Amino acid sequence: MTVLLDQLQRPLHDVRISVLDRCNFRCPYCMPEAKFPSDYAFLPKSRWLSDAQWLKTVRVLQQLGMRKLRITGGEPLLRKGLPALIAQFRAQAEQLGLPLEIALTTNASQLAAQADALKNAGLNRLTISLDSLNPERFKQLSGGKGELSEVLAGLEQAQAAGFAPIKINCVVQKSVNEDEILALCGYFKNPRFILRFIEFMDVGNQNAWHPGKVVPNAALIARIHAKFPLAPVVSGESSASGDVAERYRYLDGSAELGFISSISKPFCRSCSRARISAEGKLYTCLFTQVGHDLRAAIESEGDLPLTAQLSAIWRARADRYSELRAKTAAISTTAAAEPKKMEMYHLGG
Repeated sequence: MTVLLDQLQRPLHDVRISVLDRCNFRCPYCMPEAKFPSDYAFLPKSRWLSDAQWLKTVRVLQQLGMRKLRITGGEPLLRKGLPALIAQFRAQAEQLGLPLEIALTTNASQLAAQADALKNAGLNRLTISLDSLNPERFKQLSGGKGELSEVLAGLEQAQAAGFAPIKINCVVQKSVNEDEILALCGYFKNPRFILRFIEFMDVGNQNAWHPGKVVPNAALIARIHAKFPLAPVVSGESSASGDVAERYRYLDGSAELGFISSISKPFCRSCSRARISAEGKLYTCLFTQVGHDLRAAIESEGDLPLTAQLSAIWRARADRYSELRAKTAAISTTAAAEPKKMEMYHLGG
């Protein structure tokens, strides 16, 4: 099979699909309540791609080289029948005879009731977003919508279902939750977890991003190392493959950590990701301003129109926003000076 490469010789290896555009949380860095109130006009469900349309899209993507599918939202577990869709993805991959790792990113508020079904459906990996272990702060950071106890219950049930290691994503913001770094490390210092710290990114237009709110991961690594000695993970030593995170391990061998540093250490040159929104628009970068509408090709007869469109889009891809931001010192500008970008909830993170 011919490898599909973009303008910077990056393959189409990882695809994130947003199966719906709504969430039950209102996290300030993604969907702040002031901008997304209860009556906000999300996409009508009739505009979401159907299960059959997603199956076709994933089939074509696999034939173009995709090997990792991540299911996102919004909050993906709000989509009814998601385990059944995952089971269909798994069955289709086996029929094609092509490898496919299926992962899911969730806020875990709905996970306790669905963990077993997700595992039985063939889901390989789970990533849980968790920015605080303090119940009051967690509620605040979820826009007043989330309960930490529900997330921890979902995490416990996911472990019981056999998911391991489970990735825990924490977005760190200066003077917001940076004081919890060591507590989070202590809580998840276990081989069943991979805790990952993510620099606060300038995604979307609603989160009032400013470089002063970013805590560089280099500072976190130094702080953690002083309490829990660390060492970089040697290539091939980790079980977490195809990741954009810098990987570290505790010297006592207890667990692994990841650091995603899009602001301080851009990794555009190795980015093999595409994103497809709930209504079928393809985005070639998390920081993009425009999407490519795949709907007509998805709804057309046969696979050739979609194959041709996806191939043309990827071959023309030259995105490297984070690198250019760093080179042009855009990191020192205010969010207001940035060009309008798509919102994170729409792209699936």
